[in-house]
Amino acid sequence: MGIFSHTLRAVVMACGLAASAATAALAAARPEPAASFSPGAGPAEPFGLATAAVSGGVVNEKWQGLQRKLDDERVQLALCDGDRDNCVSGAALRFLAIVDIARGRHGRARLGEINRAINLALRPMSDLAQYGEVDVWSPPLATFDRGAGDCEDYAIAKFMALSLAGIAAEDLRIIIMRDVFHGGDHAVTAVRLDGHWLMLDNMRMALVEDVHVKNYRPLFAIDQSAIVQYFEVPLLADTTSAPGPAAPAGLPAEPGQIAASK
Repeated sequence: MGIFSHTLRAVVMACGLAASAATAALAAARPEPAASFSPGAGPAEPFGLATAAVSGGVVNEKWQGLQRKLDDERVQLALCDGDRDNCVSGAALRFLAIVDIARGRHGRARLGEINRAINLALRPMSDLAQYGEVDVWSPPLATFDRGAGDCEDYAIAKFMALSLAGIAAEDLRIIIMRDVFHGGDHAVTAVRLDGHWLMLDNMRMALVEDVHVKNYRPLFAIDQSAIVQYFEVPLLADTTSAPGPAAPAGLPAEPGQIAASK
């Protein structure tokens, strides 16, 4: 219990260090006019809020730089996937082993398998501790090679694994949210399943639907080709009550945790 509690605190610290850069980048980005949102059509983005496309800024530059690394790693993964015996990358083999199991599952079980396996495969560690920098977005094989990362690294790894496991690009997002009670930003992977957006969080094994996320403001969503900024961001919490319910047994409540409402 004590070791796991320290691990969760390390996750919080790791994600918090990246918060200032992500939030500052939003201020630097220039959003395009907002696309219309029709409630009857179902949410195009998690949380069902209106968004505006971001065409510039630091976050956009970081994502474009990461995309080039993801493309390189997709080639490496494809080569290893086609010839496991001659694959020289232990990180690729470990990553593909997770994808293999997920491919054999369906629906929510597939998402849960990837969330659980990647949560267990990596140790929480801040970018400052690993790289001497505050905000580094690492591609999955680099993260698996080190065996550690912060919340964005977990989210990026899940994003890639889900794609390889057969989840359509239009149903995948990386979401950055602001913890309004404790400060700091937190990154999760979001997947649309049967019209509902589920959050895959490195802070918990359970999948949480976006409508049950509390104590956060969504800042932006990232997919394969674009970044959108939420410009209608109501508080995802009841500020008249205590911030969030008690954590499940064995999982201590910590800042940065997505808590499901009762």
